[in-house]
Amino acid sequence: MVSYAIVQASGKQFWVEEKRFYDFNKLPLNEGDTFQLNNVLLVNKNNNLSIGTPFLDEEYIVEATVLRHFSGPKTLVYKMRPKKKTRKTFGSRAKLTRVLINTISKKTALNSVCYI
Repeated sequence: MVSYAIVQASGKQFWVEEKRFYDFNKLPLNEGDTFQLNNVLLVNKNNNLSIGTPFLDEEYIVEATVLRHFSGPKTLVYKMRPKKKTRKTFGSRAKLTRVLINTISKKTALNSVCYI
């Protein structure tokens, strides 16, 4: 069974699995940077289900790496006022960051963060 976690990132909740990539809203990180997702809601590791109240910050960490930044698909909005010959077309492309999930692991003393 594949281990998975449900994390909260970019204002959304994602079902993430190890060694897979996901697209988040643009993150202020450089390509190749490694970071930890700290809002872990649920973890299923070896059929052992852990549910947070609301988060599992003290128990599990999800490590991820930034692969690249890119623009998402174009969203078009077309506005028309009938009988007025007024037409406007607007478009936007969301800025996204592709992230690779490296590990979903239980916190140990080795994984602790040191602020100097």
